[in-house]
Amino acid sequence: MDSKIPGLYVHIPFCRTKCGYCNFYSVTSLTSIPDFLEALGREMEMVPGEFSPFDTVYIGGGTPSTLSLDEMENLLTRIRRNFVFLPGIEITVEVNPADLNLPLARGLLSFGVNRLNIGIQSFDQKILDFLGRRHTSTEAVSAIETARKAGFENIGFDLLYGVPGQDIRSWLDTLSQALTFDPEHLSCYQLTLELKTPLGKRYEKKDFSLPGEELEYDFFIRTAESLEEVGYIHYEVSNFAREINLISRHNQKYWNHTPYLGLGPGAHSFSGHRRWWNHLSVERYITDANSGKRPIQEAETLTVEQLRLEALFLGLRTKKGICLKEFVEQYGCDLAVEKREVLNRLQEEGLVLINKGYLVPTRAGLALADSLSLI
Repeated sequence: MDSKIPGLYVHIPFCRTKCGYCNFYSVTSLTSIPDFLEALGREMEMVPGEFSPFDTVYIGGGTPSTLSLDEMENLLTRIRRNFVFLPGIEITVEVNPADLNLPLARGLLSFGVNRLNIGIQSFDQKILDFLGRRHTSTEAVSAIETARKAGFENIGFDLLYGVPGQDIRSWLDTLSQALTFDPEHLSCYQLTLELKTPLGKRYEKKDFSLPGEELEYDFFIRTAESLEEVGYIHYEVSNFAREINLISRHNQKYWNHTPYLGLGPGAHSFSGHRRWWNHLSVERYITDANSGKRPIQEAETLTVEQLRLEALFLGLRTKKGICLKEFVEQYGCDLAVEKREVLNRLQEEGLVLINKGYLVPTRAGLALADSLSLI
């Protein structure tokens, strides 16, 4: 399937409680959900026809599972009414374990959702308490079992490592417990803190410490080793799939400059050389949409140089790497020639390989992906 087929992202900006580390836009008052959903429908109707049929839909947040079953059904119905989907579409919904009961899971499946992403984060109650998660470790297990019972065959877990109070052994225990459920996909993120978040403010006051660079590297390498040993494909810095056909088709679009349309407050869109994003305000979003105005906060046109730097940064975060021939064709830069010396050094250090015309990061290189892009 053409890798440049666009994807649709829908941001649901509501959470029953706000996690202490979360930097995504959301609000904890649920009273404006009906007005928001009506505004969301109006934004769909205002989207220009520059996007082709979609082969992925990703409903994220926030916490999409704060919506009722009826609201979710109406949302998906409205999406189908306004957009064209290709056969075999991947439709993902993020859920909080505390919300996932059997009626919701079965309902989502019946509405055409074929991929669930469950925000597990940890099976350790102390870690969940520290992070400010509203679900318990018991609910995490129950949510997974419920999703399977409902009939979901493509389930991903989000997990966090590098959390204060967590050592390598306890993290590997978390991974082992996750693997007992045979998930199709695992996203293993290192905890990073923005200073404006509650945990970020506590960190700034030195209430706790985060792992140093050496321990961060160990977390990363041990994670990759453990999952690859049991057959998972480490296809992006933080992402692992049980099989190649179980990678997140939607998220891949963000890493290779495939067009995507974002709906909802704070959602980003990209098409060719242009990127734009919506207001980070439910109220402003609703006001603009209701007045027939696109709720766009700002837009930018990217230069070829900006796109080249992004392609380098994003490509070196993936197992596939960068096709050197395509890079020359798209950005007029022959990395193998212009960056020969630095690439030779990186190969000697075991951080990259050049294989069958691709510049590919090694496992050690993926651990340092952000630095690799500075070549």
